[in-house]
Amino acid sequence: MTLLVALLVPALLALVPVSASASGHVHDRGGDPRLHRRIYVSKESQAYLAAKRDHRFDAIGKRPMAQMVTPEWFPVAKARKLVHRYAKKAKRHHRTPLVALYGIPARDCGGYAAGGLSARQYRTWVTRVAKGLRRTHAMAILEPDALGHLGYCAGQGDRTGLLRYATRKLAKAGVWVYIDAAHSSWIKPHVMAKRLIRSGVRMARGFSVNVASFVRTDLEKRYAKKIMKALSKRGVGRKHYVMDTSRNGNGQANGNDWCNPLDARLGRPPEVVAKRKLDAYLWVKTPGESDGTCNGGPYAGAWWPEYALRLMGKL
Repeated sequence: MTLLVALLVPALLALVPVSASASGHVHDRGGDPRLHRRIYVSKESQAYLAAKRDHRFDAIGKRPMAQMVTPEWFPVAKARKLVHRYAKKAKRHHRTPLVALYGIPARDCGGYAAGGLSARQYRTWVTRVAKGLRRTHAMAILEPDALGHLGYCAGQGDRTGLLRYATRKLAKAGVWVYIDAAHSSWIKPHVMAKRLIRSGVRMARGFSVNVASFVRTDLEKRYAKKIMKALSKRGVGRKHYVMDTSRNGNGQANGNDWCNPLDARLGRPPEVVAKRKLDAYLWVKTPGESDGTCNGGPYAGAWWPEYALRLMGKL
């Protein structure tokens, strides 16, 4: 009997799944659901509601996109409840909730999307968002452009410290965190790697590239690979990345024309690929939402039907 137990125990243990670590590395034999589930399509997004009214917008509204989590729409007092409600809806549909946190102090350096919280408020807000996402198998883009703008304007405080705090809180809640790494024509890869390390990328699943930008996919892949090489040289390996392809279909070679460029087009549809280091092509920025009052656009974040049609090549 003792011999039989000795033989059976290893076989039984092999069938017991082990959960993913806080850093996002998958250890369960069945695979983390984020590696094969599709991203959730929110029925409350501006794009979805536009498509419901007018089927010309189906190519955008019926695609899965990130839920922007900002202090304006997810205030400190309600952040946990609201973000958990969103994640529960995704879970009911067997989809992955994808969020983009955007509330860091001196956000957008006073640009079209200016705003953000104080450092103290930010820590409280992030803690509550993390609690709302606990055990939901969520993915999070952390603070688009925050590292691209690092040191560019006053009021940032200890920005990398705040990002490190947010990364730790979210990762401990089981969220796959991708710290935003801007795009290839903005920050040099070795410089970005240093900034990512200071921001806690060791605790994160990895980083994101091309968020809300228009740079060609091949150039962004090259940029991401260079960042990973620079991270590896500094002792940080096993990282992954995601890429925003929402509006890079016309193949800009750089990101200098960043505010509602009239020649932009939809990029590759969002898709979880889980291929080597690339986890997914995502639509983080909602196509059809304005970048700001440039090229005839409304305020940043507003739904702009004419621009949506232009992105789809219908204007």
